[in-house]
Amino acid sequence: MLKKIAPIIGADLIKVLMEMGHTDEIVICDGNMPACTMGKRIINMPGHNVPEILKAVLELMPLDHTVEKPAAICRWDGPDAPIWDTYAEIIRESEEADKFRNGFQMLPPAEFNAAVANAYCLITTSEKALAANIILRKGIM
Repeated sequence: MLKKIAPIIGADLIKVLMEMGHTDEIVICDGNMPACTMGKRIINMPGHNVPEILKAVLELMPLDHTVEKPAAICRWDGPDAPIWDTYAEIIRESEEADKFRNGFQMLPPAEFNAAVANAYCLITTSEKALAANIILRKGIM
């Protein structure tokens, strides 16, 4: 164990977060995302949900301040997913709140899937909520 690093963050995730450069993206996936089909690098975190991983990642990784919206979700035909409010609250309570002034980038499904396929890493979870995938763009310190 290391001090000041959430126990949920394992060695594989620390390594990926350290390897990522400015503008690289990481996806925290719900349980329905075909991550192994779409991703270049996969970190499996079964038994965990997206909000707890999002909170832990934001403790370590800066969001990109050079773009208007460094966090993206997939726009879908249904109503806004309730979990998006949870994500917004987590980001607003983090040190990255100032970079989230303009909310989420809402990507159409095809653009979202292309971004997922191009992401540096995908984190799989056991999240059951629908439309619960989130893309984070890494910034600089």
